Amino acid sequence: MKITESHIQDLYKFTRKHFVEHYDVQTELVDHLANDIEQIWETKPQLTFQEARAISFKKFGVFGFSTIVDKRSKALGKKYNKILWRFFKEWFQLPKIILTSLIFLLFYTVLSYEEGKTILYIFLLVFALYEIYRGVKLRKEQKRRFKTTGKKWMLEEMIFTTAGSIGILAPVNTYNLFSISDIEVFFTSNIYALLLASILLTIMTISVHIIMNVIPLKAEELLAETYPEYKIQ
Repeated sequence: MKITESHIQDLYKFTRKHFVEHYDVQTELVDHLANDIEQIWETKPQLTFQEARAISFKKFGVFGFSTIVDKRSKALGKKYNKILWRFFKEWFQLPKIILTSLIFLLFYTVLSYEEGKTILYIFLLVFALYEIYRGVKLRKEQKRRFKTTGKKWMLEEMIFTTAGSIGILAPVNTYNLFSISDIEVFFTSNIYALLLASILLTIMTISVHIIMNVIPLKAEELLAETYPEYKIQ
């Protein structure tokens, strides 16, 4: 016996029923189940599709598909980090390194003043408000894309979920770091601390920009690279 198209659709429903939400992971599991069921039929042709499917599913163990989902999530997490690193390195090459240097000099100049801490807090507040606004837009974009395609892709969700949350976390964590008492005196009296703080703020600004703007705008291209079958409907 051979797997039919109706069997394939049944397997997709089966994976969704067992808490596999992402289409790319569903497809991987459906392909595995379909091949395994056909092998089972070679030795036990009397079994129904449901019986053969049950035998195949038992091979995944007590945790079912969760182990495969976790492995896929970790693999795509590493891929996402490579994507982030790829775009980050571009900011230290011409012509973007010029803008990187200007951002660094801006932070260095601001923190050199006694009022630098206040100016920094104002910057972080404005930055956080903008990124909250941007994060809300990205979440809406993610919902729109799912509504359009009817499919969730794990990397796509990773791109938009990360972008939707990092915008507020980065400024808040930076605020906590720079809220140490008398830190402005520390900066103005210690050039090494001033340099380090300016570098960290530059890295934060560039990283958040890449996560919230660059990568989401490149989502279609990145998804097409990762999934040959990916296509926006």
